[in-house]
Amino acid sequence: MSIGWGFPLNNRSPNCRSRLKLPKRMDTGPLQVLTVATAPYPDQRPGTSGLRKRVCVFQTKPYYLHNFIQSIFSSIDLRDRQGSTMVLGGDGRFFNKTATEVIVQMAAANGVGRVIIGHHGILSTPALSCVIRKYKAIGGIILTASHNPGGLDGYFGIKFNVANGGPAKEAITNKIFQISRNIEEFAICPGLRVDLTTVGKQAFDLENKFKPFKVEIVDSVESYANLLRNIFDFALLKELLFEENQIKIRVDAMHGVAGPYVKRILCEELGCPASSVINCTPLEDFGGQPPNPTYAANLLEDMRGGQWDFGAAFDGDGDRNMILGRNGFFVSPSDSVAVIADNIFCIPYFQQTGVRGFARSMPTSAALDRVAKATKIELYETPTGWKFFGNLMDAGCLSLCGEESFGTGSDHVREKDGLWAVLAWLSILAARRQSVEDILKNHWLKYGRNYYTRYDYENVDIDTACEMMEDLEILITDKSFVRQRFAVEDKIFQVEKADNFEYTDPVDSTISRNQGLRIIFSDGSRIIYRLSGTSSEGATVRIYIDSYEQHNVFQDTQVMLSPLATIAVKISQLHHRTKRTGPSVIT
Repeated sequence: MSIGWGFPLNNRSPNCRSRLKLPKRMDTGPLQVLTVATAPYPDQRPGTSGLRKRVCVFQTKPYYLHNFIQSIFSSIDLRDRQGSTMVLGGDGRFFNKTATEVIVQMAAANGVGRVIIGHHGILSTPALSCVIRKYKAIGGIILTASHNPGGLDGYFGIKFNVANGGPAKEAITNKIFQISRNIEEFAICPGLRVDLTTVGKQAFDLENKFKPFKVEIVDSVESYANLLRNIFDFALLKELLFEENQIKIRVDAMHGVAGPYVKRILCEELGCPASSVINCTPLEDFGGQPPNPTYAANLLEDMRGGQWDFGAAFDGDGDRNMILGRNGFFVSPSDSVAVIADNIFCIPYFQQTGVRGFARSMPTSAALDRVAKATKIELYETPTGWKFFGNLMDAGCLSLCGEESFGTGSDHVREKDGLWAVLAWLSILAARRQSVEDILKNHWLKYGRNYYTRYDYENVDIDTACEMMEDLEILITDKSFVRQRFAVEDKIFQVEKADNFEYTDPVDSTISRNQGLRIIFSDGSRIIYRLSGTSSEGATVRIYIDSYEQHNVFQDTQVMLSPLATIAVKISQLHHRTKRTGPSVIT
């Protein structure tokens, strides 16, 4: 059955849901599948982590959600889609429930045989990856805008993960975008209603379908928790956290999806007092604060009080993490993955599997490289985006990886995993019986230190940002730029190499171009410029600065990197072009 818009295309009503004129359904008959006419939108290109827009875009633009979901389904070959299993879940932000209902209705109409959904529609990103792999699903849809604010005036996002549990590769996201630009109709079963409140199986008869469409509501935590039980020594961790001489930890779930996982695993299984964890109830607006670890001000204040030995915070969908030591000692994400690499056999999983390789995104500091060199383990440098790590993992080349944007993980799933990183650090603390600060300082004494910072310039005019990047690329790729010298204070930096980073995947030889502008100096210091692929509004210009010191390892990061920061701003003319006096955020 087909159904049209029901109103002129040039006068689209914001209440598109009420405009979808549905035929009356007989309670005893099969559910009808409708084909609904629509018109494309030009702005549905997925970024590094899917499609992210303000909630009002999904609410006021007719069928904006439907178009993108249909584009995902249409990107999958009908033979693969027919009767298949898909996984669905989200971080609990505003609009998740509405989107979940629509996606289930469209999955049924598009031939999917079964949809597995987290209880109440909740699944963390790493847990969804785990469930995809456990049930051998063809993929999954994650409803999250990660660290961006939630609520009615906040952001909403959709990300498609493929059968390996990881983010879709560029070829797939490009295909989804092309379909979205030409879409004319979508399929939906609007009479289908799913109960998300009860764990169990539900079945629905659809017209022209020989088999019932099935929905399975699963415990959001259990499959993932069972995976972690087989990776870490829970008995040892319980001794660290619960027995005599226990350490005191403080964990902030920031009212994101990680809350139920933190309570189940850290409190119920490992014995942490309930007072150790805060903000563990997922809220649609995350309590009015961005679910971003870098904004965990209350946690930082608590840690500075000196009563807690270890602190951690997560983002909205539970894949990012921030690690703190006593008195608020900050562990940068680049250092975090390097420390885990150096202590990797404190984790029983790696005692069993061995270590196949390490990897980091190109903008991440080279701290991990030094561990890889010392341990003679292969090191891969990839573009930003977890999908590049997944390909290496599937080929058996990679065990541990990380990104500077608070992402850490291993080959147990195909997503970065915040709680996994916390348990990895707790495993190191249990084995070494040192403080977080002592472990990191000893690491610097052993390997030297990569001083590292990132400047974010948020909500920059897109045209201004793109023009700046284009001009900057012309400047640095000119042959005359190499060997130029820049003097700041008593420091002199000579350019050794400058390019637009290009990655050739060692597994399938896929080439990814335009992955960030790099200036590499003769002493190994680096300045990197990128436009963010995860920004939900405007453009975010990012400058990354990385500089290695072998012996002078206990200085202030911003003081040490000030000369390079001055050079980075001068070369790009960023402040002049954007009319800014400084970055929005420094990490």
